[in-house]
Amino acid sequence: MPTTAPAAQGPVNGPAHGLADVTASDSTLRRFLHGLPGVDTVGLEARAASLGTRSIKTTAKAYALDLAISMVDLTTLEGADTPGKVRALGAKAVRPDPTDRTAPATAAVCVYPDMVPTAKEAVAGSGVKVASVATAFPAGRASLAVKLADVREAVTAGADEVDMVIDRGAFLAGHYMKVYDEITAVREACGTSARLKVIFETGELSTYDNIRRASWLGMLAGADFIKTSTGKVAVNATPANTLLMLEAVRDFRAQTGVQVGVKPAGGIRTAKDAIKFLVLVNETAGEDWLDNHWFRFGASSLLNDLLMQRQKLATGRYSGPDYVTVD
Repeated sequence: MPTTAPAAQGPVNGPAHGLADVTASDSTLRRFLHGLPGVDTVGLEARAASLGTRSIKTTAKAYALDLAISMVDLTTLEGADTPGKVRALGAKAVRPDPTDRTAPATAAVCVYPDMVPTAKEAVAGSGVKVASVATAFPAGRASLAVKLADVREAVTAGADEVDMVIDRGAFLAGHYMKVYDEITAVREACGTSARLKVIFETGELSTYDNIRRASWLGMLAGADFIKTSTGKVAVNATPANTLLMLEAVRDFRAQTGVQVGVKPAGGIRTAKDAIKFLVLVNETAGEDWLDNHWFRFGASSLLNDLLMQRQKLATGRYSGPDYVTVD
């Protein structure tokens, strides 16, 4: 199900090499995005369901469980977050299973900007990244100046990654250049020290065609990752919307040579679910994305089940309820 962009004409412009000057104006950007092939809803959902039926055996399953653990962004994004909670989360990210040193660390901990210094201290020396949500997360309803201040606070505090939310209202109203300009401004505010994840909130975009357009828009604007959701709405990551985004990054790299990561977030709770998503990655984007530099899970509750299944595979039995911490 290719998503190749319309044929390019004219000089290269902006962060995405190999594409036309499609961001020169709102009209050219609109023409480009609406020129993307329409999504075959039935075909997309059928392929996602089909790939979800694949099964893997013991050795491959052990590898998949460890790979999935290494891809988790362990997250706390609550108004009641405390330094103690963030330190505990950081300790769990560094050593998810205190009884087994062979268990891999998670990819990152994700917190609000004011908690970045605490998180950095908690994971210091481990290789675990600190991600920070920004741009008036999760609604994104703030001025650009406020959003950029949010980003700069996180980056100054040492965030390795910034997770921004797009202005869904602007996108749904067709103001694509406004969304593009905000992403590029946030990309600039991240500087060279922080990677940028762009959150679409796919559950609010209404159609698969909009998800495809948002994916290309985010990549054109310089996203390092495209991310499904905030985890704060009813519909979050699904196999179908993640498959669609994987197709987009695959085809974007084929056309531009630029690789972009994907992060499904929200609603992925079991090891079985995680393995289904890894199959989607392998069969759609390919092995190059089977690495936590290019694929993440935004699903904190997932980690406990991954650890339980890992222990079951090693010992043949499930542990008691105290085996994992309650996040």
